[in-house]
Amino acid sequence: MYNSHISDQELWLAVRNDDEYAFAVLFDRYWVRLYKTALRYLKDRENSEEAVHDVFLNIWDRRHQLDIESVPNFLLSAIRYQVYNRMRAAKPPVILELDNLEAGSFPDYNQGDFRIKNQELLQELSYYLEKLPKRCQEIFYMSRMENLSNQEIAVRLGISKRTVENQITVALKHLRSCFKQVSTMLCLYYVLFK
Repeated sequence: MYNSHISDQELWLAVRNDDEYAFAVLFDRYWVRLYKTALRYLKDRENSEEAVHDVFLNIWDRRHQLDIESVPNFLLSAIRYQVYNRMRAAKPPVILELDNLEAGSFPDYNQGDFRIKNQELLQELSYYLEKLPKRCQEIFYMSRMENLSNQEIAVRLGISKRTVENQITVALKHLRSCFKQVSTMLCLYYVLFK
């Protein structure tokens, strides 16, 4: 029905009008590209396939609400979002690794207690990060957890380096404010109840 010369925008308009065949053409046109992008980061075939299928399922389900100007750009952002969420869910970031320290270095050191407190801190960090806009979370995660430079993040997301810097500043300001309140409450609790 559709030849290979039909534009993405024409296909998208057909999809918005519930044309399943046009949707299948878009799927075939971009599936491999999205799969390779996901696989590059997730390093897992099944998880990468699921990420791509989730992107297309979400597009089909929301076809009447979405306003897509550039299909490739939208799909690239959508697969990045899926990859980011899967990476975040699969492996919580480790802030400090103490496995290489000698046990005798700290006489009162309790490794189990430290790991529990570290995990609680990570959960608290995740909680506060979820209060930020999704793009801000993604940029912060790439900067602090994946150790990407601002330029690398800008290239990967197709945005300016200045935008990356602004988003990291917003995230850090938000986190400082949140943790400042928490530390004040902990100090007050310690003074009043210990």
